Amino acid sequence: MTRSEFQRALVDEFGDAQSRALLRDLVLDALGTTGADALHQGVLPKTVWQALCTQMDVPVHRRHGVGLAAPPDQTSG
Repeated sequence: MTRSEFQRALVDEFGDAQSRALLRDLVLDALGTTGADALHQGVLPKTVWQALCTQMDVPVHRRHGVGLAAPPDQTSG
């Protein structure tokens, strides 16, 4: 996930204003810091996105984000 894909997914899921606030203010349990700080520290956007989705209870089927390939079929085994 590129940084621009991350930004598109963030805005698509949470809206512009809320996505900025979440990234800036929400301490992500999985990372122990905010998303903005994690990105600044070099954490991959995909890792921040996954942590944010988990903490905000984003349904799995929406976690692949805008601009990304659809997730693999979960039913094939």
